[in-house]
Amino acid sequence: MPSSRDVVFVDGVRTPFGRSGPKGLYAETRADDMVVRVIRELIRRNPGLPPERVDEVAIAATTQIGDQGLTIGRSAAVLAGLPKSVPGYAIDRMCAGAMTAVTTVAGGIAFGAYDVAIAGGVEHMGRHPMGEGVDPNPRFLSEKLVDGSALVMGMTAENLHDRYPSISKERADAYAALSQEKAAKAYADGKIQPDLVPTAIRTAEKGWGLAVADEAPRPGTTVEGLAALKTPFRAHGRVTAGNSSGINDGATGCIVAAADVAAELGLPAKMRLVSYAFAGVDPEVMGVGPIPSTERALRLAGLDVSDIGLFEVNEAFAVQVLAFLDHFGIDEDKVNPYGGAIAFGHPLASSGVRLMTQLARQFAERPDVRYGITTMCVGMGMGGTVIWENLA
Repeated sequence: MPSSRDVVFVDGVRTPFGRSGPKGLYAETRADDMVVRVIRELIRRNPGLPPERVDEVAIAATTQIGDQGLTIGRSAAVLAGLPKSVPGYAIDRMCAGAMTAVTTVAGGIAFGAYDVAIAGGVEHMGRHPMGEGVDPNPRFLSEKLVDGSALVMGMTAENLHDRYPSISKERADAYAALSQEKAAKAYADGKIQPDLVPTAIRTAEKGWGLAVADEAPRPGTTVEGLAALKTPFRAHGRVTAGNSSGINDGATGCIVAAADVAAELGLPAKMRLVSYAFAGVDPEVMGVGPIPSTERALRLAGLDVSDIGLFEVNEAFAVQVLAFLDHFGIDEDKVNPYGGAIAFGHPLASSGVRLMTQLARQFAERPDVRYGITTMCVGMGMGGTVIWENLA
């Protein structure tokens, strides 16, 4: 068995992301069917990969209940028509679910336990709101293990504004408007569409339809418009629906493989996994999570932040991205060139692979950039970071 093998990102796709709720794209579509659509598309797009060569299917969901339950990695693999010999499992690390699915199977590939795996995530927040059916232990609050605000993500974002007084509501709104503008331009330039899987949808009212584009983006968003929005988490607060990601439905997936096996099968190798790290922070300021996880990932890779040419940072809240950029002194033009979750939406456990798919596409356009990072904050006070090397 080899001591450690190089792991490469072969291909990533996702469903268009919908707005959650009774009028959203996927209001009457099952979560597992969204994952099936993604798995089938990955196999279709990569004819060099015999389905029986897939060694594992790791699928994340934050709320593992109903049509997101039943060990969704295994159940979706069977539903997608993969051979019954292909195993699968479910993962939960809240927002970093799909990211953890990738790093977990990548560890298995590096170790030699797998050659090829499919990893991704799904969240149908319309059917399964975050926290559905959970029963938080009363000791969290009675023993003051966390502040009461830790369980409400919007309140953790307000806490972050308190901690970083230089990040004003005006800065957060300006960042949010820019995210919408970048996403609109990426759509206009055809950068997003190649990795979207057209997904059949159905409603009792309208019958069958096809989801072909994200539902959440609001092109034409202005700073003036954002300034007028309510601050639901705190009177005279700074966090609004406009400078936060939405509540969304969607699924993502990717193929990761050992570099030598990808070469043997003639599969494209878009980027190489260099290092990854997860870190914990105080749950009441979970938005700072990407800072220690990135410091650790850089240390493991023997790199400095100045070596990184592109960053895909999940925009749970504008304040959290700005705190990350301020801490490391990163130029905004290196960050989320296609826009981020404030525009596209953030179906919790699926978002990590959207970051990777967008980074892989940017790498192809930018052979001058050697290293890139995908990073995100995670509910309950964590951060996750993966460093990638551009193989273009």
